[in-house]
Order: sequence, then structure tokens, then C-alpha cells
Amino acid sequence: MAATLSGCGGTGRGSEDVTLRLVAADYGTGAANSSEKYWARLVKGFEASHPGIKVDVSVYAWTDIDREVAGLVKKGQAPDIAQIGSYADYAKAGKLYRADQLLTIPAQANFLPHLAEAGSVDRTQYGMPFVASTRLLFYNKKYFAQAGLDAPRTWDDIRDDATVLEQRGVKYPIALPLGPEEAQAETMMWLLGGGSGYVDDAGSYQIDSAENVRTVDWLRTNLVDKGLVGPVAPGRLDRGKAFAAFTRGEVGMLNGHPTLMQEAEKKGVQVGMVPLPGIGGPSKGSMGVADWIMGFKQRDHRVEMGKFFNYLFTDKNVIDFADEYDMLPVTDSASAAMESDPRYKPLRKFLAALPNAEFYPYGKTSWARASESIKENIGKAVEPGGSPAKTLRRIARDVAAEGAE
Repeated sequence: MAATLSGCGGTGRGSEDVTLRLVAADYGTGAANSSEKYWARLVKGFEASHPGIKVDVSVYAWTDIDREVAGLVKKGQAPDIAQIGSYADYAKAGKLYRADQLLTIPAQANFLPHLAEAGSVDRTQYGMPFVASTRLLFYNKKYFAQAGLDAPRTWDDIRDDATVLEQRGVKYPIALPLGPEEAQAETMMWLLGGGSGYVDDAGSYQIDSAENVRTVDWLRTNLVDKGLVGPVAPGRLDRGKAFAAFTRGEVGMLNGHPTLMQEAEKKGVQVGMVPLPGIGGPSKGSMGVADWIMGFKQRDHRVEMGKFFNYLFTDKNVIDFADEYDMLPVTDSASAAMESDPRYKPLRKFLAALPNAEFYPYGKTSWARASESIKENIGKAVEPGGSPAKTLRRIARDVAAEGAE
């Protein structure tokens, strides 16, 4: 179901008015905090200061948004603006404006560099980051204090701490959600800790590299085989279920993001957070996730869209959305403003991790297939009798079949 918001600013506009069509995802958990409310406020302010431009917003659930936009594009009815999870296919097909065709130079330069790079295809930015998140290792401070444990810094610390928590009866000493909901994220965090990732420094896939095989093998032999990941096999444990278990006080450690911090504290769980541990110490970079907003060429409203995007990326509007949904801002100036504001002190560790975060290879059109293959297969690699090397080679073959672009 979609909710459509019509612009509501000003009166007396003539026949030359332009109406921008915007399709956006809903970040809310219900009617009370639906993204419709954010867009209604933003559109009202934009129209009041930009007579002659109206904005109609349609808000869809995340389960529907990508399919909805793809359907509109296929029918030749692309929206002017889409706020969705990926952009590369549309950019490669020549359907999007470049960011420099829509934004002023200061506005485009204000994006955090890693996010601007992640929004680029062949070194040209098409995807404008809308909102971001980073991940840290969460731990239950109460359980750690009772067991006399320090926060983990290395993988060996995680294994040793999980062993103690298991002996003390913690249901999930460490939750390892490799189920299909977001296995590509959980996997990437561990690969980064092992000194590798999905792509190398040149941007080429290295999914089945020796380092990645070593990482997945470590998870299997040191956590899964030792019974430290709880009663649900990692391949059948989705992120949402793992997060819910953490808020119920059933989990000793897991990788989490800002929204989980807020939810856990509401339930009375004392949350500790540290940078993602790695094989020999804290990982050099955290994993980052971004969602994107883009401008389609089809209806030829570049000038009006440019005015809207430059308004959208003002600090107030960026911070308003990030604050509402416990996410992170995507611009240097908004990040600096949140870091210096005492109200956002709980987010400072996440904000500190964002500039050096590593993102999915969003600019590759093959990433969608890569992500699906990881979701389908990675859990099998850590099952009894599973083979990390064979599983990663299978995923690599699936990606190669897409052309790896």
C-alpha cells in the first residue's frame, strides 16, 4: 500500500506550475512514525519558498518500493525522484541525472567522501546518499560485569567471552544472524574484521579470497562448532529475531546499529558498544549501509529537481530525518552538528565510525545478485559438514555469471 501526499504550499499558481513526482520508502514502524509525516513537513516548507513547484510524494513499504519503482520505469512512467535502496542499474541504463547536474558544487562536496564514492558508477556520482548507518559490536554490560569480562577487542576475545557466557547460561552467547534477512551485512562485518571484504582496493570482487575463506572457517570452528551461537542455526537466524532476543536480555554479544541501541535501552538492557573486533584487534573500518535518492531524466524537470535536492540536503532536513529514525546524516556539516550537540551523545560512536566506513559495492549492477547469493548460501558454510571454501566459490561463480559489473 502506498500513501500519496500532495503538495500543500501556496495558492494562486498558474498553468506553468511544475509538479515533481517523488517515490520514497517508509522507515516508520507504524502510522505514528510513518515517513509520510517527514515528507509532508519538508514539502510544505519547500513549496512555501519555491512558488511554481509542487511535489507529490508516494510512500511505500520497503518490501514494495524497489519493485514499484522498477515497474514505473518499465512502463515509461519513471518518477522524477526515487528514494530507494539501489541506483546502479538505472545509472548504467542512462536514466539518471548526474549529481553535479542537480546539486550546487558546495552541496555535492558536502557529502561524506566514502558515501559520495559509494554513490558513483565509473567515478561519476549518480546516487545521492539519503541516510546512512554504521555497525558496532553490542554487548550486554550486565552479563559482562557479572562475569568479570572486559569488552572484546579481538576474535579470540569474542570466543573466550562467549565461552564464559555460555557456561553462565546465556541463551545466545553471541548471536550470528546469517539468515536471509540481512546475511550480506553480517558476513561483510566479519570479512572486514578478517582484513578483507567483498571487493579489493581496485573495486574487483574477491569474495572467495583466502582471507575470506579463513574468516568463515574461523566462525564455523570457533563459534558454531563450539555451541556458542545459541539454539538457532545461524543460517536460520534473521537479524530481526536476533535483535529482538537482544532486547529481551537473551544475547551476550551481536553486531548492531543505532536503532537497536535505542530499542534495547527502552527495554532496560544495559548496552555496551565497541568497534567491530578483528582477527588481531579492532577492525580498521566499520561496515556502513546507505540508502539512496536519485533524479530520473524522463520528465525533464532537472532545474526544479535541483532546487528540491539542494533544499533537501540542508542541515536541518538531513538531521530531522536522521533524528526521527535513529540513523546517521550523510553530509559533513550535519554530522559535525550532531557530534557537537549533547542530545546526540549516544550516537557519537556511530558518527565517529561513519567517515571510515566500508560500504557495499553499490555501483556494481551485479551487486544485487551477489547479495542474493550470499543470503541464500552463506549460512550453509558454517553448518556441520559445511565448506567455507566451496560456499564462497559458489557465490563468486554466481557473481561472475552476472558479469561482475
